[in-house]
Amino acid sequence: MNQYVKQYQKSSIETASREQILIMLYDGAIQFLNKAKTAMSQNLIEDTHNNLMRAQNIIQEFINSMDREIAPQLAENLISLYEYFIRRLVYANIKGEIEPIDEVISYLKSLKSTWEQAIILAQKEIQNQESDAVQHINVTDSDDENYTNDDEEDDDEEDED
Repeated sequence: MNQYVKQYQKSSIETASREQILIMLYDGAIQFLNKAKTAMSQNLIEDTHNNLMRAQNIIQEFINSMDREIAPQLAENLISLYEYFIRRLVYANIKGEIEPIDEVISYLKSLKSTWEQAIILAQKEIQNQESDAVQHINVTDSDDENYTNDDEEDDDEEDED
């Protein structure tokens, strides 16, 4: 691979948000599984195995990095699902069958889409909260100005007396 492409990829990963990295990992797992399918159809056993193992490593990383404290039940459900994916990929590797790989790809694509939608919703929520905070600050500032102006008018009236 071209050194500039490698440098760009490294830079992209280093500057990516956690959400972007999650999506990249889903893409990576799906790509490895597609490569494994191609290798399997060409009877390239070592390439099949290596690509299946790379996908399994990514899925294992999903398990390892799962935050179990925020939503414990959701985390446990996802962990069970990821463990199922790994079992299916081990089965595909041992039996040389493409169907379990297709099944896992389908689930990964669906999960990736769900995460993308969740990220968009979370970003909108953050923007709304920031907008509400700015509006609150503006209202507070304008109230302060009115209050200050009222005080100045009161002082002026006292001076006239």
